[in-house]
Amino acid sequence: MISISLCMIVKNEAHTLNNCLASVKGIPDEIIIVDTGSTDQTREIAKEWTDQVYDFSWTDDFSAARNASFQYATKQYILWLDADDILLPEQRSKLLQLKETLADHVDAVSMPYEIPQQIDRGVVSYTVRIRLVKRDKGFGWQGVVHEDLATDQPYQYLSSDIKVTHTKSTSGTAASPSRRNLDIYERHLARGYKLTVSDQFHYARECQQHHLYDQAIESYELCVDHPDVSLENQIFAMHKLATCYVQAGQPHKELELTLKALAKDVPYPAFSCRMGEHFLKQGHIEAAIHWYSTAYLHPMKERYNASVVDTAFQTWLPHEQLAMCYEMLGDAKQADTHRQWAGFYKMGITEKPYKLSKSSSGNTG
Repeated sequence: MISISLCMIVKNEAHTLNNCLASVKGIPDEIIIVDTGSTDQTREIAKEWTDQVYDFSWTDDFSAARNASFQYATKQYILWLDADDILLPEQRSKLLQLKETLADHVDAVSMPYEIPQQIDRGVVSYTVRIRLVKRDKGFGWQGVVHEDLATDQPYQYLSSDIKVTHTKSTSGTAASPSRRNLDIYERHLARGYKLTVSDQFHYARECQQHHLYDQAIESYELCVDHPDVSLENQIFAMHKLATCYVQAGQPHKELELTLKALAKDVPYPAFSCRMGEHFLKQGHIEAAIHWYSTAYLHPMKERYNASVVDTAFQTWLPHEQLAMCYEMLGDAKQADTHRQWAGFYKMGITEKPYKLSKSSSGNTG
């Protein structure tokens, strides 16, 4: 059995920290918590779980704080979580089993990171993050915000299905998102910091969230054809860029980017839905049905799981649009079937009471 150090950085997380630590109780062999300036009861709660609570003077750099937490680790592997992350009971059992059975040659383990967007509609996005790393492989954090783990050493990698769930943050809402990350970027830029391509992508997302579309578009454009960006991440950047152009009042750019994305790789579900919308607006219902069906049926859509996945585009949204398409064709039975599927997904139900075949969806290819 491997040994695990859980390393966390926290600030004013009294409302979430206990739930996070309770969700992994009994799995870490040591818990290391680095506090970056809490003024609530975070430190007191942390000390109920571990005597390894350390202070870190905040420097507007998440990587610096996370790297500091890693320096205190003494066990064979390091697991990291944020204070508003949890493992649901089934996932905790999977992690415990992994701890008991992980082969010694594995140096890093990735886990899906599920991020609820609209709880009442079963809408989530998710990505895959490296969560567990062998301490002697020299993994460290890079990036001042939305930081990533990396190492210069070769390593053996395992992709697991253990889900980490992000609980809803209280630091902002969709209508009024927190400016924390954007302000950090802007302070670094003011000091002459040069954004890496990864920084450019995350900076673009922060700008888009705050309706700074010109800045967002400029940064996204630097990512979509960059040689250091994986094909899957290029496609996702194009998806975000297309949305940004629509939000900026340039909808003609959306079709241009959709066609460019389809020329690059197998259809990304969001671009399949965009093609469906394009044909729907033209009144070409059969073509719209083909593309909306492709969004949830395409066998290669899973390849984008290594990037950020907006699940709406491969779950309830295409089914909702297909219901409308079939209604326009006068096929009430198919319309009702897809409406039910959309409803199941919006309720967060993934196991359906019946199977929907390709032929019944209108996609016979």
